Amino acid sequence: MRTVKLFYNIFIYLYPKIAWLISGKNAKAKQWINGRKHIFKSLENAFKNNTEKVIWVHCSSLGEFEQGRPIIEAIKKKEPYQKILLTFFSPSGYEVRKDYANADWIFYLPMDSFSHAKRFYDIVQPSLVVFVKYEFWFYYLNEAKQRNIPLLLVSGIFREDQPFFKWYGSFHKQMLDCFTYLFVQNESSATLLNNIGFKDNVAVCGDTRFDRVIDIAQQFKPIALVEIFIGNHPVIVAGSTWTEDDEELDHFANTHPEIKFIIAPHVIEEERIRECLTLYKNSILYSEIVNHKSHENKNVLIIDNIGMLSSLYKYATICYVGGGFGDDGVHNVLEAAVYNKPVVFGDEYDKYFEAGELIDADGAFAIESALEAEKIFHELLHDDKLYKQVSINAGNYVKSKSGATEKIMNYLYEKRLLTI
Repeated sequence: MRTVKLFYNIFIYLYPKIAWLISGKNAKAKQWINGRKHIFKSLENAFKNNTEKVIWVHCSSLGEFEQGRPIIEAIKKKEPYQKILLTFFSPSGYEVRKDYANADWIFYLPMDSFSHAKRFYDIVQPSLVVFVKYEFWFYYLNEAKQRNIPLLLVSGIFREDQPFFKWYGSFHKQMLDCFTYLFVQNESSATLLNNIGFKDNVAVCGDTRFDRVIDIAQQFKPIALVEIFIGNHPVIVAGSTWTEDDEELDHFANTHPEIKFIIAPHVIEEERIRECLTLYKNSILYSEIVNHKSHENKNVLIIDNIGMLSSLYKYATICYVGGGFGDDGVHNVLEAAVYNKPVVFGDEYDKYFEAGELIDADGAFAIESALEAEKIFHELLHDDKLYKQVSINAGNYVKSKSGATEKIMNYLYEKRLLTI
């Protein structure tokens, strides 16, 4: 354990220094550094007059925020007086959600260390701490335990190849031992934890993302310019695409002008947008559509903004979710399936159990090539019976997995963790 802890301390020491070194050329690193300048002074100013109890919710990035969000909003809806501190580790979470209305304070999390954790808790004085999915920072977790502050993990997901379950995993097990309760997404995660001694404080309650995407779908609002573009044509919406995804889709889009494509790149930097315009021959940017004539002879709409994707899937005949041809794996398939739409993605999805379960439920297809994608698109567009059944299966899968937020809220009330 001492060796692993030594490496951990070296990591948390070097990480900010490496971020600083590359910040001149890397925009995210620069945001990471700048966002933490005078962070403790900012925290002290924010909390100096606070006399209310604070619930601290920590998310690594934007994806984890979407899992923590249902908990935050459920607390605020039922107990509006509760104060919420929301922290992020990554700029991709903080920069997008720094104005989120349901949190009373939003900050970057100072880099983990013994002194930082102690100072952070001294300032914030949280009465409850909630970590989302798989963010584990030893000193912050240990400080909660030392101060007897209830600490929960929500939407946790564990795999056999993680350090917790290895012969050298005692340091990581010590982090798990800091949690008062661990709410995990599936039975396999619970079994792994049970096997290393965590039994009485583990519960399978599912993934709060299912509740989140259902809520998003219920709040859908029409997008006029998109409706102008698609008209009465069949539509393939490709969300969170990377170059590898677009290279699998462009031939089909370029040779099927009767089908409307909506492409929402995962990154909307200028170079990436230009790449999409090059790959898709008959394309137009969302920002360029002003009237019916502006998109004549165009069958591909490229989304050059952030925040629309979850609504765009509503317009799809078929949904394609990007990321499945890259090392990090497929992006959020639930945003698409919730609208009762067939979902297609690349074959890198092993780390995302919901993608595999959606395939098993006959609501999705994994592809290995452009030819396979085109075959599936053709079958779904021309076989009404198949299309309807796959669509129903996709929607039913999402609905069947809802309820995680309610289970967590029941625990909070049962343990009186929301009382003043």
